[in-house]
Amino acid sequence: MSASASEPVPVPELPGGVDPAWLPPAVFRPLGSRRTLISGTGPLVDTVHGEVAYACARFGGRVARGVRAPGVSYDVVLEVGEGGDRDALGDEGFALVRAGGVTRVTAGGQAGLLYGLFHLVRLGEAAFRGERARETHRPALALRMLDHWDNVAVHPVMGQVERGYAGGSLFWRDGLARSTPEELARVRWYGRLLAACGVNAVAVNNVNVHEAEARLLTDRVGEVAAIADALRPYGIRTHLSVSFAAPMGLGGLPTADPLHEAVTDWWAETTGRVYAAIPDFGGYVVKADSEGQPGPFAYGRSHADGANLLAGALAPYGGTVHWRAFVYDHRQDWRDRSTDRARAAYDHFAPLDGEFAPNAVLQVKHGPLDFQVREPLSPVIGAMPGTRLAVEIQATQEYTGQQRHACWLGPMWSEALRFRPEGEGRPSVGELARGGGLVAVSNAGDDPFWTGHPLAQANLYTVGRLAWRPDADPRAVLREWIELSFVPEETAGPERLRGGLHAVLDGSWRTYEKYTAPLGVGFMVQPGHHYGPSVDGYEYSPWGTYHFADRDGVGVDRSRATGTGFAGQYAKPWAEVYESPGTCPDELLLFFHHVPYGHVLHSGETVIQHIYDTHFEGVAEAEEARRVWAGLVGLVDPARHARVAERYEEQVRGAREWRDHINTYFFRKSGVPDARGRRIH
Repeated sequence: MSASASEPVPVPELPGGVDPAWLPPAVFRPLGSRRTLISGTGPLVDTVHGEVAYACARFGGRVARGVRAPGVSYDVVLEVGEGGDRDALGDEGFALVRAGGVTRVTAGGQAGLLYGLFHLVRLGEAAFRGERARETHRPALALRMLDHWDNVAVHPVMGQVERGYAGGSLFWRDGLARSTPEELARVRWYGRLLAACGVNAVAVNNVNVHEAEARLLTDRVGEVAAIADALRPYGIRTHLSVSFAAPMGLGGLPTADPLHEAVTDWWAETTGRVYAAIPDFGGYVVKADSEGQPGPFAYGRSHADGANLLAGALAPYGGTVHWRAFVYDHRQDWRDRSTDRARAAYDHFAPLDGEFAPNAVLQVKHGPLDFQVREPLSPVIGAMPGTRLAVEIQATQEYTGQQRHACWLGPMWSEALRFRPEGEGRPSVGELARGGGLVAVSNAGDDPFWTGHPLAQANLYTVGRLAWRPDADPRAVLREWIELSFVPEETAGPERLRGGLHAVLDGSWRTYEKYTAPLGVGFMVQPGHHYGPSVDGYEYSPWGTYHFADRDGVGVDRSRATGTGFAGQYAKPWAEVYESPGTCPDELLLFFHHVPYGHVLHSGETVIQHIYDTHFEGVAEAEEARRVWAGLVGLVDPARHARVAERYEEQVRGAREWRDHINTYFFRKSGVPDARGRRIH
């Protein structure tokens, strides 16, 4: 925070060797070479002032704060509006207009001015040319959040970051919060990157709360406050994952029953101390009665009872509890085909619609299983109109190549957010999420490239932009990221570079889908770490992640007529579409149906030939992406190019491994040869 309302907050210095991601200095040239007037007060306006001063110091422009000086003209005016502007735009919205040679951003509040500034950075020179009619920008979702699965102390199995593929935590080191000036500068730079794409909230620790994480709620809350201080200048509110059993483990109570008065009092007192340390604290994230985490079931209480306990403690301070809906039987008998993990979230939560407190948000994974490369939308999202829902996606690529494979997930997330659970003319998922927001499991760590694979930065950027506008064209978002990250003004060969980046990223999700698990069946991965193929790795496990391949066919019967009934959890028309193999979309066929290998898809191919063909195609596409990237040498920063080239070697190796394992498995199961005569290993 600035010492006074008129002092600019300096831009943090990026530690040496760390990649600037989508905020390289060159993208500030169009703004920094002009004369800018800033009007407004408050800490985020101070941040805007610091950003413009940073740009002007580099590129020769000038910045003034306050009232226009007599006889001085400005090229850019950044102002916090009054009256009608404030009401129409809200705190985070802004309007942009260019007339008479002046580019003007008018914001509804301080946060809106910050987002308006970064919008100018995205537009570049286009923001300062010609005339531009007034346009308004306001986020569709009020909460745009990242969940970090970061462990305070290194976990013996999951390491520093659970499902993290980009090094250690940005926030924690050796069991303590990172606290050196360089470490905190990097945390602030991270907040800067997030604000530039529209993210406004971060949960800083793992939802699987271990002992070290639990104490952040009480005697170690000062460490969380230090992180919140570093993120606050960029409008990022800090959240904390907590254990439902904290009153017992931390408070010494004999129970964590959500209806017990002593438990209610403990949460109220503890939450008050958290807000005393962090006045703008966002709230709690809870994983309860899931995969061994404690929850209200131990006391015969419902998830609504549990969530409302914490919501009551947070309500006086304007905080929110995010209650994850990832609840299922993880001790399933694989021989029992009536039990279906996909059904679990709906069965647990849909009957509770309307019972959650106003400041309780049910956080629902976008698919019914677990972030697979292809899943249908979770039916929970369309079944709870009386509950605030947040849609949870996974930016960290647990099942999509673990940031060793280039797999841009924007099209997958866009499909989910545009899906209309009740059919055409009814609200989309993005519209249904307005009450709760979009939450993504973060893919960032302390790697010099933030996400391990430099191209995985596109996923992090896309999270924020789709959370701001769920109906945005994801490829337009990708173009933004490419222009900011790779094509500043001085770049040589910009058109070849743009074309190459689009060539390797636009279809990368479908490429990954082609050479991994086919037709929506999912989970053909190595147990535990989930990297690489193991077709039967989870087939006889208690986790409920089966494909039921045998000599006659493959897939899970989830129909109402003969299967688990999962298809019936959807509203019309989707329940009817998914019920029959004849109407089910090809890409989800094996998720909903067990079919013979000779079943003919809508594409005209048999299931077995589709498996063979797509796995050969996926490898060929990965090899072509590697070739295209190699051709961009000299157009990309050498360190970036070398890291991506190294990752493409692993991707091609991995794609071939997937192809050979999957095709060999199904050749042996089915006995059907490849119609094209290719070698099946």
